[in-house]
Amino acid sequence: MINTVRTPKVAQAIADHIEKLILEGTLRPNERLAPERELADKLQISRPSLRDALGLLVERGLLVSDRSGTRVAQFLSPLLQPLASLLEDKPRVTADYFEFRRIQEAHAARLAAERATDVDRAAIRDCIGRMKRAHGLKDPTREGEADVELHLLIYEASHNVVLLHVMRALADLLRSNIFYSRSQLYLREGVRERLLEQHIALAEAVVAGRAADAEARASEHVRFTFETVEDIQRDSQRLQTSLSRIARKSLLAK
Repeated sequence: MINTVRTPKVAQAIADHIEKLILEGTLRPNERLAPERELADKLQISRPSLRDALGLLVERGLLVSDRSGTRVAQFLSPLLQPLASLLEDKPRVTADYFEFRRIQEAHAARLAAERATDVDRAAIRDCIGRMKRAHGLKDPTREGEADVELHLLIYEASHNVVLLHVMRALADLLRSNIFYSRSQLYLREGVRERLLEQHIALAEAVVAGRAADAEARASEHVRFTFETVEDIQRDSQRLQTSLSRIARKSLLAK
């Protein structure tokens, strides 16, 4: 909840307050703020002071304002776009990504188990509940969305803001299939069941405060995902080879 701020330099104080909420991950990239009148009422400040505060944050590149309102900027996009172009379709990138992610996920899970608040734990339990309900649907899209959210909630529960923002940025790349196709992963026979089991075990370890167990569960989950992605890629390569053999006749003289 946004607390009321009272200070002579109202605009700067409000700007600092909103910046802190962005830093801590309370306000997330691309989220739209409440309308100006409503937000001014909640903060108990004048609309001109609020406009000045929002203007300061726009200048800092943390907010974006247009006719539709004001939203949190995707402030890592200037880094993400060229990085995505650089990494896309590079054979070694997937392995390097999973190696990096395994280190970070395991550490984040340990920190989350040690530092999670009651609010963090409730959010993780709620996410797992939605994941279980989505698991029964034929289309894995909603389950995949809950998958991403669960990992983001664990980063939030780690209460390390650098880790949170870096891994959020990587999650955006993951959604664009830079490293692998998540839809193919979920459609692989037996994989959805294994992933659900792993996510539940990871969440339970974090919520129960079992730091070593949470770290191990996260590491094993990333290892399994990487090995499955490798299997999918190898199967695809084999299929392409087989198809090229079928088509070889068109390249030969009759």
